[in-house]
Parts: sequence; C-alpha cells; structure tokens
Amino acid sequence: MLRWCAIVLLVCTGAFGNPTPEMPAAYDTIIIGMGAAGCTAASTLSKAGKKVLALEAMDRIGGRVNTVPFGDGVVEVGAEWIHGTEQSRVYNLAIQNNVSVLPQDIDFEVYRSDGSIGDKKVLNELLTFSLSVIDDPPETPEPLGQFITRRLKDYMKEKYPALLADQDFIDNLLEFLDLVIDNYESSNSWNEVSTESKYTELGGYQHMSWHRHGYKTLFEILLNTYNNGPGYPNLDIKLKKEVTQIAWPQDPTQDVVVYCKDGSSYRAKNVIVTVSLGVLKERDTSLFVPSLPTEKVHIIHNVSIGVICKVILRFESKWFSNMNFLYLWRDVDKKDVSPEDDWLLNIGEVSSPMGCSNTLTLWFSGEIAKRVETLPEDVVKRKAMELIRRFMGKNRTIPEPIAMLRSSWYSNPYTRGSYTYDNLSTPQYPHARATLAEPLVDSSGAPRVLFAGEATDNTHFSTVHGATDTGFREANRLLTKAKL
Repeated sequence: MLRWCAIVLLVCTGAFGNPTPEMPAAYDTIIIGMGAAGCTAASTLSKAGKKVLALEAMDRIGGRVNTVPFGDGVVEVGAEWIHGTEQSRVYNLAIQNNVSVLPQDIDFEVYRSDGSIGDKKVLNELLTFSLSVIDDPPETPEPLGQFITRRLKDYMKEKYPALLADQDFIDNLLEFLDLVIDNYESSNSWNEVSTESKYTELGGYQHMSWHRHGYKTLFEILLNTYNNGPGYPNLDIKLKKEVTQIAWPQDPTQDVVVYCKDGSSYRAKNVIVTVSLGVLKERDTSLFVPSLPTEKVHIIHNVSIGVICKVILRFESKWFSNMNFLYLWRDVDKKDVSPEDDWLLNIGEVSSPMGCSNTLTLWFSGEIAKRVETLPEDVVKRKAMELIRRFMGKNRTIPEPIAMLRSSWYSNPYTRGSYTYDNLSTPQYPHARATLAEPLVDSSGAPRVLFAGEATDNTHFSTVHGATDTGFREANRLLTKAKL
C-alpha cells in the first residue's frame, strides 16, 4: 500500500503580479502540484540553478503524503511506508541525511467475528502463499482474484484437504484475501486487478517507517529546509493556488501561461504537471489549451486509480500488542450487521502506527473507502468501536478512543484517489504509463508540458519512490534538453 505534510515552508520571496503576454517569462519552469513528484522536480531544477515556481492547490506540501501531529507523536493520513531499501531514492535521502527509518513488523494476529482467535500460523501461510503467486502470473492475463483462488485451492488440496472441504471457511477465507489484496492495490475487488503487471518491488525491507520523524521529513529534505536549512532562493512556493488552465504554445518563441482560480497567471518556458490521475480524469478537457492528444486522453480514462481510507483512533492507554490485526468474519455473524453498516464487513486490516503511542488505524479500500469518507464522524467512531469490541473485546474491556482522524483522498478535489493499479484493460494498453508520461512539445520538438507522478512510472507506480523517480526524470528531461 502505497505502497503509500505538514512542513515548515520557505517564505516566498519576489512578488510577481499578473504578467501580460508581452512580458518575458518570470520562471524557467512552473511545477503544478507539490507532492513527492513535484518536490523532487523542484529540488532537482533548483539545485541546477533554474528559477522555479511551484503552485500547490492545497494549503500544505506533500500531496498524497500527509503527516499530522497526533497525541504524543505523528500519524500518516496518506502514504505510510518506504517500500524497499535497495535503489530507493526515498530511502537513500533518509540515510544520507542521518534520519533513522525503522523496519515495521507487519506480522499479524487473527481475530474472528465471534471473538475467538484465528489460527495465525495457517492463515499467515495461506496469505503468504497467495501473495507469492502474484509474482508467477499465468501466460494469459486474467483477473487476479480468479488466479489466486485457483492456485490457492490447488495448494490446499495437497496440504489442507480438510480445510478445503469446509465451504464456509473457504468462502470466508477468500473474502478475507480479497480485502487484503484490495488493501495493497487500492482496488474495489481483486477481480478488477489484472495478473499482468510490470510493477516491480525494490529489494530490501518493504515496510520501513519514518516513525516519529514522519514522512514530512522527506519533503523537508527535498526542499532543503530539514534541520533549519535555508531552502532554495530560486524556488518560489505558492500554496492554495488552484490551476484552472495551462495554455501551451506551438510557437517556440512563446511562453507557457498558467492561469489560477484566484485570477493570477504565471509564465514560464515549460510546465511540469504532477497532479494525480484522479484529477486528470476530472479536468483533462478543461485544463489544457490546446487539448491533450486523443491517445493520452484515452489512457487517462482507462488506467485506474483506487482509494484507501484510514480511520485512525487514539486511546488513553495501550490495550493491544504491537501487531497488525486481521478480522475474519463468519457467515453466521454477518447477519447481525444491518445493510447500512455493511461497510464494517469490508475492513482490510487494523495496524498500529509507529509514530504515535496507543493508536490503531483501520484500513478500507475501493467503493467502501469512498463511503467511509462521507459518513458522519460520530457514526464512524461508534461503529468502528463496535467492530473492534466484537473481534477483540471477548476477554478484555476496551476503552473509548480519545481522538480520531480520518482520510478523505477521494473526496478531496485535489487528489480524487489514493494511487493507481493495473486493471483488466492493462494487457490491451501495455504502454499506457509511458503514454501518460509523454510530454507535449512545440513545433521545434521542445517539451512545453511535462507529466510526472506515480501513475506515470512503468514499474514503481503506486509508491512514493516511484513518484519521486518521475519528478527526477522530468526535471532531467529539461536539463538534458537545455544542454543540447
């Protein structure tokens, strides 16, 4: 899972008004969106001496990373971990700046809906097997859930024939595995995900936590503000600047002009667009003048972006172990859940964040995540506690939480989702992400509008390190072009 910021900002120097078309470009490059891709591009260009303007629609830096102070520490409302330590730009930046990142044990305990404890050893084995077969896809692409189910049943036929004969157990197990996969992919169903994917894990530990430093530290490092760093004098950052139009010229002598909702406009030689795929889906027809090429528009609307919703609860004291928890519903207990509360049947996992004491995070994905974002806060808190007590309260008294946070990545008009995944149409569009990444060029072939963000990375999409790599890629596209 993302495979998933509050930050002290520079005071922007230099006041540029609303340039007229006759004015020379105020900037070399304008970057739209200051998430992982945008901040990496801004850092790379600024270090190379370019004058850069960064426009961010939200009131903070970080994009789909959002470190929030909570209790005695911090929690990650968005991306949580560094996924992999080998050849990771994100991990290397932490180490180079002497920031300790810690491996988080993602071992789990299993609870059933009658309050009993599930067979952790067997379920862990079956889950590990199910995840491992993803790396051995069939020659002919098929829905991922269908493939895992077939391989898992073959495995259980040999090793657990008695369990395989228990249809209730199998049904509950497959529902549970579906939720786990959805939590990884941000999908609505594991059968919406294709077995054909170019996604590649980095080597090394897959769940490195920024713990009490918070993921915000990455952005402080990138923007040269970590440990009271001075930032970059040639980088202007403007928050709450929603871009409404990017006018890009075919004439090599003209500038790109970026128009904002507040009436301001800015000029530059080129623009790097790092907004999420969800935003592109919603605004692709209005955002670009001239319009995007038909092929790019087609890909924007065929690649999928999913949703993860986190419900983060903090307690006065710790009543649980430092584990992840998986909830396995029994069919008979599902009848106790009313139709309006069926979202409670779709919890992917419960984890314990490392950045804050006495805290649990409940994870939801897909359409259920969208729904949980919109429910009244008191309902979410009350029903979440009913769920936790049903599964974990059999032999203990569980206190009420003293605070709650909830993510809203789909409701947020500046994200419209969490991260992308490979859907069933992926085999028909093997070069989709490369097409997303193709820049818009003028009549001389010079790139004027460039695209970065996790969705544009062919092998590391859905991750922060993938997003940073794309920001570096597009910045260097400009720097290399400038040297020619």
